Amino acid sequence: MGQGAERTEYHFIVNPKARSGMGEMIWKSIEPELKKRRIAYKRYLTVCRHHAEKIAEDITSDGKEHTLAVLGGDGTVNEVINGIRDLEKVTLGYIPIGSSNDFARGLGIAKDPKTALEHVLHPEKVLRVDVGTLERPGGKRRFIVSAGIGFDAAVCHEVCVSWWKTVLNRIGLGKLSYAAVALDRLKKDRPVRLELTLSDGSRQIFENTYFAAFMNLPYEGGGFQFCPQATPCDGLLDVAVLYDISVPKILFLLPLAYFGRHIFFRGISIQKCRAAKVCAGKALPLHTDGEPGFPRKNIRVSVMDKRLKVIL
Repeated sequence: MGQGAERTEYHFIVNPKARSGMGEMIWKSIEPELKKRRIAYKRYLTVCRHHAEKIAEDITSDGKEHTLAVLGGDGTVNEVINGIRDLEKVTLGYIPIGSSNDFARGLGIAKDPKTALEHVLHPEKVLRVDVGTLERPGGKRRFIVSAGIGFDAAVCHEVCVSWWKTVLNRIGLGKLSYAAVALDRLKKDRPVRLELTLSDGSRQIFENTYFAAFMNLPYEGGGFQFCPQATPCDGLLDVAVLYDISVPKILFLLPLAYFGRHIFFRGISIQKCRAAKVCAGKALPLHTDGEPGFPRKNIRVSVMDKRLKVIL
C-alpha cells in the first residue's frame, strides 16, 4: 500500500440462517481468511427480517462512501438496498448463499464463496446497476432483480413459509421449491383483468392475467428466465405478462421458461419501459426480489435515477 493511500474497510452483512443455516457455516469458513490477510472489516449478523435493512441504513447514514459485502440470498440483498441512504455512495459486493441466487446468476457473480470473496477484495470489474422501485398505497420498496404482481408473487409468498424450501435446501435443491409451489398455486389462483400503462403513455388491457413481472435481470424464482433479454444497466425494465392461457399450456411453458424459450408463444407479452402503472381487477400479491408484500390492486413500478455500484 502506497504512502497516504486509504485502506478500504469492508462491512460484511451476514444472514446466518440463509440456506437453512448454511450462512453461518460459510461465514466461519471465510472469516479466518480476512484475519489472515489483515483485512479491515466489520461484521454484522442479522437476527430477524428487515434487520439487514436497518444495518445498511445505520452504516450509510453518515453520508460517506462505503463498501458493503452481503452474505445471504436475494432477500438479504433486497433488504440491504432498501436500507442504503445514498445508492451512489455505496459499492456492493456479494457472496451468494441463498437458495435461488437470481441476483448472482443474473450478474455472473461466482457461486463459490471463497471465489466470490476474492472478487470482493480484488474487484476486476464494477458495474453501475439500475435499481427499481415498486410503489403501492402505503409505501414503496426498492428492488434490483425483479418485482411482480399476481401469480409469481403468490409463489414467492408461499415459498417463504413452505416446508418444501427447508427440505430441498438441505439436499442442495432449494431453487426447486419455487417450481413445487408454482404447481400448487396453479390449482388455487384465478386469472384477472389487468390494465397496464407504460411510461410512453400506451395503455393495454390483458384479460385472464396470471401475473405481470418487472425484470431488471433475466432470472426470477430460482433460475426461470422470464425476460431473457433484460439487462441491468440500460435504464429500463423488461415487463412480462402472462395472460389468456390455459393451465395445461402454462405447465408446458414453465420448463421452457427456465431456458427463456417461452417468449415465442402466444399469451406471453414482453416489453420494455422506464416506468409502468398496473391496475388489476382485484387485489393481488406483490413481491420485490422475492420478498412478499401485502396484496394491492394498483401499483407503479419505475427505474430510479441513481444507480448502485456492484462488484462482479
